[in-house]
Amino acid sequence: MIGQTDPRRGTVRLTMAQALVRFLEQQFVERDGIEHRLIRGVFGIFGHGNVTGLGQALDEMATDLPYYQPRSEQAMVHTAAAFARMSNRLETFACTSSVGPGATNMITGAAGATINRLPVLLLPGDTFASRRPHPVLQQLEDFGSPDISVNDALRPVSRFWDRINRPEQLLTSLPEACRTLADPVRTGAVTIALPQDVQTEAYDYPDTFFEKRTYHVPRSLPTTIDLDRALEPIRQARRPLIIAGGGVIYSEATGVISDLSRQCGIPVAETQAGKGSLPWDHPWSVGPIGAIGGLAANRLAAKADVVLAVGTRLGDFPTASHTAFQRPDLTLIHLNIVPMDAEKLGAIPLVGDARETLSRLLDRLREADYCSDPAYQGEVTELRKEWAVEVDRQRSRPNGDVMSQAQVIDIVNGASDDSDIVVSAAGGLPGDLNKLWRTRDPRGYHVEYGYSCMGYEIAGGLGVKLAVPDREVIVMVGDGSYLMLHTEIVTSLQEHLKLIIVLLDNSGFQCIRNLQESAGAVAFGNELRYRDPATGKLTGSYIPIDFAANAESLGAAAFAAATPDELRRAIQLARRSTRTALIHVRTDPEATVPDYDSWWDVPVAEVSGQDGVQAARATYDDDRGRQRFLY
Repeated sequence: MIGQTDPRRGTVRLTMAQALVRFLEQQFVERDGIEHRLIRGVFGIFGHGNVTGLGQALDEMATDLPYYQPRSEQAMVHTAAAFARMSNRLETFACTSSVGPGATNMITGAAGATINRLPVLLLPGDTFASRRPHPVLQQLEDFGSPDISVNDALRPVSRFWDRINRPEQLLTSLPEACRTLADPVRTGAVTIALPQDVQTEAYDYPDTFFEKRTYHVPRSLPTTIDLDRALEPIRQARRPLIIAGGGVIYSEATGVISDLSRQCGIPVAETQAGKGSLPWDHPWSVGPIGAIGGLAANRLAAKADVVLAVGTRLGDFPTASHTAFQRPDLTLIHLNIVPMDAEKLGAIPLVGDARETLSRLLDRLREADYCSDPAYQGEVTELRKEWAVEVDRQRSRPNGDVMSQAQVIDIVNGASDDSDIVVSAAGGLPGDLNKLWRTRDPRGYHVEYGYSCMGYEIAGGLGVKLAVPDREVIVMVGDGSYLMLHTEIVTSLQEHLKLIIVLLDNSGFQCIRNLQESAGAVAFGNELRYRDPATGKLTGSYIPIDFAANAESLGAAAFAAATPDELRRAIQLARRSTRTALIHVRTDPEATVPDYDSWWDVPVAEVSGQDGVQAARATYDDDRGRQRFLY
């Protein structure tokens, strides 16, 4: 037993860092009678600010908190967030770094976790609480407030933030931090800054502090009054539509939403986080909605008289920047565990758990013998068929010598099993995957699009694999994002966590170039080109990069594929590989998947000497006229 115990006082003498480790090992979450360990392990990169404190404690004490060694502080937070998402937000990891660049490197991951409502515990080292070594290495010297350090930059992206300036402050801070992590309403990044001297200071902690704690996650229900308010417009609806967000999956409500759609004849559209709520070929699945949605969902949304949104933040993508719903008499109902989300856009709020609340709604609608209009049901069927034909057309459309992104998606999806999980984030891939990837498993589609964070892909794939090690994880990433943060390939090899990485190389940030040109401007600053010595601009030829050789140099298996047949063969070899494998595929930057009855509000310059920009501004003003703000 580490630490000197005093049976008479019921205390044990530990350093602050040792007490933190012992406490975290005893934290659990319970839902539906199933218990989960809240903190499954610790990712960490050590420096002077945490190695002799938390590092020493982890080495000496941790038995149920395995340590993982990442390559990047940002990546380790992405990995923890991805793991939490795959664990339905019931488990997560802690991430530790030294004070300074290690701590600030975690800000991007923390923002992504908080925006996506995912629990992650951050434990950055901090400058001396005593201030005797002043200024210490990596210390931010604020002229007006000496208690500020770089860790204060984590405040706005954290749901809970604290700095432990005395070892006994753990007694009140840690329980609140863990309650925040376990609470689906409040959850996100939680930061506890640990001054490096205080980490090593001892205190007589009460034995009761280290007893097992279990945080119960309830399945709360709206009030009867709120249920009645929501039921009345649904019972009167002739053209109802359900929007399934990520909360459907976190709540494990996919079964009841399937039953509700079948029983009542209500089509279900999906957000990025909710994709997979129904299998793609379910008779009431109408596919993705919004700015990167499909024709079936968007056409139904435009004429819907009642929309029931479930477990979504209702951001600008699902609502197509407030243009998705066009009926002036629309009734919006929003079921969400978070009151702020449930009350967005003037919705009738239903604050509660998705699975239990939908079950109550279904029971009440059965009692009322409700079913949507038969003519509407026929329209849904025809739109589903039309959308399926369009998806097939896009996926199979020939593209000459260089494959299109849609072709690559078709081949990879076709070679995947139902249990495989595709992981992606940012750029053009999420939009095309949302439209074209077909999934039958509610856990089979994992795209980070709340923060749209480049660099998430491989780190996120690692977190997914940690959560479900027996399933194949396919990471689809663009070359621009890969170049930002690919080094977790090494971590995947270190931990024997195999990933299949499909790298689509279109020589730069072509998604943003397309957006730029759609606004009437000329291509500028988004392609991976040499600088032209004659003009001084980045307009030379494309820079050739051997991504397969890069991955191979890190220890991965690597393949290059220039044709559909070569890609199919490479996928077969990658599936047989026992270690992480990367497939480098050149794609045509000009071959894009169109939008379908949708719009995204990206402002165009109001004054410009470029004719294209002037024309685009006129179109933008017309499109903006279709926005309907419901609050």
